[in-house]
Amino acid sequence: MMDFIKDPMTIENRSMEIIAPYLSGLNLSPTEVRVYSRMIHASGDPDYANWIHIEPNAIEKGRTALESGKDIFCDVEMVRTGINKRRLAEYGGEAHCLISAPHIAEEAKKRGITRAMASMREFGEKLDGAIVAIGNAPTALFEVLKMMEETDIRPALIVGVPVGFVGAKESKDLLIETSPVSYISVAGHKGGSSIAASVINALLYLSGR
Repeated sequence: MMDFIKDPMTIENRSMEIIAPYLSGLNLSPTEVRVYSRMIHASGDPDYANWIHIEPNAIEKGRTALESGKDIFCDVEMVRTGINKRRLAEYGGEAHCLISAPHIAEEAKKRGITRAMASMREFGEKLDGAIVAIGNAPTALFEVLKMMEETDIRPALIVGVPVGFVGAKESKDLLIETSPVSYISVAGHKGGSSIAASVINALLYLSGR
């Protein structure tokens, strides 16, 4: 039987060593390197380095929000599940998701919209000053952008990385082009719940407690 590394920390450190050359020459700050590395690690795809977009103030805005105990509002349960909730709780924050709530399903059906859209509408003003993490549903990202256009709601940070071929690229393009708040995103069709969670966890690991 082949020998392999069994210690989790050794595995993680070795992973980061393997990822590092893919980031050389990109002129990233040390904190950006940490976020990029976590995203590539979560995806197993070094090509992510060419598609990640981090608004200049995004990492600092995210860290400040987390350290201030702000909550995280997720589009799907897979994003919420992947977040290090123990570390988040150390700052007083919680991760929320309403996608499976019966009243959200009823509201979505009544209005002819997706449950992800109905969830964001239900969160409403709670999104103001908080972190939004979207990894699956482009409609959730479109809805948050619409809410910002029509109201004074301003999240501290949007992690907008919905994955797929219907609306995903377009929603992220719109985020990158028009967002009035800081964002972390991935252009094109790449993304996913694990990527959204990896960004949040990177920010949690960067934070100072």
